[in-house]
Amino acid sequence: MGAGSTIMWDGVAFPGSRAYEEATQVFNLAAPLEPAAAATVRTVDQIRDVLRHAEREGLQVAVHTTGHASATARPMRGTVLIRTRLDGGVELDTERRIARIPAGTRWGAVVRATAPSGLAAPHGSAATVGVVGYLLRGGLSFYSRRVGLAVNSVRAIELVTADGSVLRTDADNDPELFWALRGGGGGFGVVTAVEIELFPAARVVTGATFWPAVHAPRLVPIWRRWTRDAPWDASTSLRILNLPDLPEVPPVLRGGPVLCIDGVILCPAEEDLPAARGHAEDLLGPLRAAAEPMLDTWQVTVPAAVLETHMDPADPVPIAGDHMLLDEIGDEGVAEFLRTAADGSDSPLILAGLRQLGGACSIPSPGGGALDHLAGRYVYSAAGAPADEAHEAAIARRCAAIRAAMSPWDTGRTAPTFVENRRQPQRHLTPDQVRAVHRIRARVDPDGRFRNDVLPNC
Repeated sequence: MGAGSTIMWDGVAFPGSRAYEEATQVFNLAAPLEPAAAATVRTVDQIRDVLRHAEREGLQVAVHTTGHASATARPMRGTVLIRTRLDGGVELDTERRIARIPAGTRWGAVVRATAPSGLAAPHGSAATVGVVGYLLRGGLSFYSRRVGLAVNSVRAIELVTADGSVLRTDADNDPELFWALRGGGGGFGVVTAVEIELFPAARVVTGATFWPAVHAPRLVPIWRRWTRDAPWDASTSLRILNLPDLPEVPPVLRGGPVLCIDGVILCPAEEDLPAARGHAEDLLGPLRAAAEPMLDTWQVTVPAAVLETHMDPADPVPIAGDHMLLDEIGDEGVAEFLRTAADGSDSPLILAGLRQLGGACSIPSPGGGALDHLAGRYVYSAAGAPADEAHEAAIARRCAAIRAAMSPWDTGRTAPTFVENRRQPQRHLTPDQVRAVHRIRARVDPDGRFRNDVLPNC
């Protein structure tokens, strides 16, 4: 049935309807999705209805929640897009330290639910990110150096496969599929819920310190040396920021490039607080002595405050950028990064940064899935907010210059949640893993109904 004949059929909406617009909303405004049809689903029966429609009409099926990764999606001509917003809230089992989370839930809701229990989840830096997509693409948290990649916290996955079957998979029930779902790149069905393991979090030391970017040549080497032997309870990032002149941006940070070092130090119990304070001073003391900060917000606070640390935008924005995983960059790599990324003169980038790896997030996890660690020392990412084609081209040129400069330290691998578009190089699985995942995908979706929902190179 063509889109022009109706605006909705059996719960599936077509272009021109409000239901279609709601189902295709994305966070990255520079990467809209234009499927042939779309549906927002709240129950398993609604998912089955959409799958039956797709089979009748010969459509592919793709799935999303918040659209943060829309720029990596395959073209959706001939595809029905499912937006998951499954009914039910976050269910906690505090004795077992387990949370069951329906698909469509965002991390802000999980943090609110777990906060009173003294437990935390390995969430991302933004409250608006969807739980399922973040988890099953790996998920790098400010807690990952202590507890590993977020995907390693997954203990069970519930999904509806292409034939309408409802499955629950875990280490004891179809462990092969459970392995592939955790980082295998998607295309197995519609995930309806996940169960994850929580961890103790009594307090955190968290915040951000800002300096004029002119001090970066002195400060970045200090930070890099600290990251080599940093305690696993601590995770930080370093960013060169060119922040817009907006009311939500503190006036002191407007009008020129600034260097920001932010992060989190986990205190599982109250008695861990003195050690955490000491770790913070080991990092920040030498930096503050080398140059006076413009703004300094580090403090002891509750874990829920971690969602504010990175200052991610709360509302949809256009995004274009690049990403690599880097080995140890040394002084030469620092110099190249600063030469290409820290030049604030007419920079089209809002940010260019390095995220600290190591610790548990760089070690294979026993019983982990297809993606269970990130081999490297730093996550590099850069992004701008393209206002028009010329601006987008300028962002691409600057990203290409940084990529060329940092190529000697490029591992050739990527973290899926940091990949900004389908054009940039990306590889998070080995060729053997790709073949294994493809074999499992063919078993649960023999007709390839979800083949348009698979990440690149997976």
